[in-house]
Parts: sequence; structure tokens; C-alpha cells
Amino acid sequence: MSTRRLGIIMNGVTGRMGMNQHLIRSIVAIRDAGGTVLSDGSRVMPDPILIGRNAEKTEKLAKTYNIARWSTDLDKALDDKNDEVFFDAATTQMRPTLLQKAIAKGKHVYCEKPIATGLDEAMKVVKLAQEKGVKNGVVQDKLFLPGLLKLKMLRDSGFFGRMLSVRGEFGYWVFEGDWQEAQRPSWNYREEDGGGIILDMVCHWRYVLDNLFGEVESVSCLGATHIPERWDENGKKYKGTADDAAYATFQLAGGVIANINSSWCTRVYRDDLVTFQVDGTHGSAVATLTDCVIQPRQATPRPVWNPDEKRTDDFYADWQPVPDNQPADNGFKVQWEMFIRHIAENAPYRYTLLEGAKGVQLVECALQSWKERRWIDVPALKV
Repeated sequence: MSTRRLGIIMNGVTGRMGMNQHLIRSIVAIRDAGGTVLSDGSRVMPDPILIGRNAEKTEKLAKTYNIARWSTDLDKALDDKNDEVFFDAATTQMRPTLLQKAIAKGKHVYCEKPIATGLDEAMKVVKLAQEKGVKNGVVQDKLFLPGLLKLKMLRDSGFFGRMLSVRGEFGYWVFEGDWQEAQRPSWNYREEDGGGIILDMVCHWRYVLDNLFGEVESVSCLGATHIPERWDENGKKYKGTADDAAYATFQLAGGVIANINSSWCTRVYRDDLVTFQVDGTHGSAVATLTDCVIQPRQATPRPVWNPDEKRTDDFYADWQPVPDNQPADNGFKVQWEMFIRHIAENAPYRYTLLEGAKGVQLVECALQSWKERRWIDVPALKV
């Protein structure tokens, strides 16, 4: 069978996420496996050009992974008609401008989330992509996590019965940077630079909730800046102006209530950095990034509240693990291959820029809720 080339302009891949997940574990992995297989058995071989502001860093990355093409000139790369796709994993603040520039050049676009810091900017990109007729997609990686894939299987099988509630806990302690180096870049904690956990994580929660538990209809959110001072990569103290924790409740279609806490100021005492507990009339499940345990109603114990006696029940022992019957590939790689098939043979693809705009919409509603201290309805979003 034949193999066709797909030129991909990759912007922002010298950063942690762009390099590790999108370049190394996705595009390089697809290349090393012989390309993406299409429905007729032919293959598509990605041919990336790496774009970065730092020439030395970009060249080194290209050489390390045997990538022939790299540049610091994005405009020149966008002018090359041999490259069909533009991918962006750089700063959120610049993303709408870069996407619009690429779309205007006729490029298909694929990008990290959020697709913008505000809904108006996000919708401009969505509408331009529709007007120009380019294919487009946004990263929604958590849908492809093994633990959440197991939740989807349980839902589709009817395991939960009528779904009642979802409780999510996400976060970990990010060091302030004074006596121990921070694990996240300092711009994450400056609102003026596009930082904030609401902007960063509520986009994720939108597509997770919409796709697994029910479309979001309204939100009540309280944000906080728990750590007012941090130290940057050069050891300089700066003011934390962005929210570093968020406590949100969502009303979903079908009457499901979801509560998700997100924090960079919490110490982990749970099975993973993120966990989701789903309760239904017929059973409950708890999922981590990779694993999932269940408790059907037929095996539900009868605990009795008695604060005068020390608890002897082993509640964890009452749950049954969901087996790893289906092997799960890297979620970023899986979605890249879906998008490549969408480009190459028009395979169905639902994770468009409009889905990314829905995440930005929910961010705005959450921020409005925090500011006004009230519930905010989330209207249907259409082009």
C-alpha cells in the first residue's frame, strides 16, 4: 500500500506539553510506527517542521528526534503550500491570532486548549475556520485516559442506572519557588499573562462533563488565590494575581449534579492527581487516570453511623476493579491519529474548535459566577 506525506507546522513544541505529549509521544511515535493507517490500508506519514523562538533550543530538539526541518520564522512556514496543517501549543494569549493567520493561509488547524482567553476571540476563530472551509480540531486528551474510557464503558453498558452525581478532585501542591523549585511555570500564576486554574482546567471539565455525564447547563464557582506570593524561574519574588484554586458545582442535562475541586494548593491523599466518583441508582464507580473500581447496588454494604466507636469497616475492600480488557494507547497520540485520518480521508471528527469554544464559554461563566457570587446559566453555543 502507498504512503502519503502530511506536512505539519508545529509551533510551541519546545515547551513541556508540546514537546513530550505532542512531538515525542505523538508525531515521533506515529512516524516511528510507519505512519497512520487509513481505512484502505494506506498510510499517512507526518513530516513536521518545528517552529520556535529560540533557535538553539529548536535546532537541538529537531536533531535529537531526527527531524530534518526547523525554523524560527513562522510566517515563512505558513507560506509553504507543501505543509497542510498548523498545530499550536504555545501561549494561550497568542493562540487566536496565530490560528487566524494559519486559517487565512488555508491551513487545517489543530491546537491545545484553551483556544483563547475569551469567548469572543474563540468564536472569531471558529467562524473563520467555517468560512474558509478548513478542517479543525482541539485537544481533548482526558477523554482518552484509560480510567475515563472505563467510565464511558460503564455508562454505555447501563451500569449506573440513572446517574445522580459526579465528584471530581484534581490537584497537588505546586511549590512556591522560594525554598524549592516550582513544578509549573510562573506565568500560570499571573492573570496578566493568561494564568489561572479556572482558565486552565475548566476547559477540561467542560468536555469531560459534556461527553461522559451530560451537557453542562449551569455553573456555580468560587475561585481563590491562596498563595499570594511566589518566586519565578530566576528566583525573583512576584505577586500571584491569578486564581490557584477553584471550587465549582455544575448542573448537567438529565439532572446530574457535578462538583469538581481544582487546586494547586492541596496535598494529595487519594489514589491519583485526579479522581472522579460517579454515583447512580444501580451502581457507583471511582476512576483515576488509569484505573477504575466499581460497586454495584447488589454488593453495596450497609454502613451504620456510630461516632462512639472506632470504624472497623474496610470500605476500600468493598470495591471491585474494572479489568484492563482493552489496551489504551497514549491519549494525545490517539487523538492525533484521529485528526490525521480526518484530514486524509474525511473520517468523522467531533472535537472541533467549536468544542474548544465551549470550554472557553464555561470559563467565562465560572469567572462571572465567582465575581457575582451566583449561579450562571450556560446557553447552547452555535456558530
